[in-house]
Amino acid sequence: MLIALKKTYEAIPEPKFVITCGDCALNGGLFKDSYYVKGAVKDILPVVLHIAGCPPSPLRIMQTLLAFLKKGAIG
Repeated sequence: MLIALKKTYEAIPEPKFVITCGDCALNGGLFKDSYYVKGAVKDILPVVLHIAGCPPSPLRIMQTLLAFLKKGAIG
């Protein structure tokens, strides 16, 4: 899926940003040492925000996204 991920990212028009959600996206989580995980998303794409949790609760997702948007991080 690495090639598909990179091609999808390249196909998205600017402006674009990557938000990871969940600990598996951060570091591979439970599957990090398996042969089918290439590593953390941040090592492949430019991640601007990570929402922590395993999985993150809906409340945490909303709080993190709202704080991100209030900072004016996109624009």
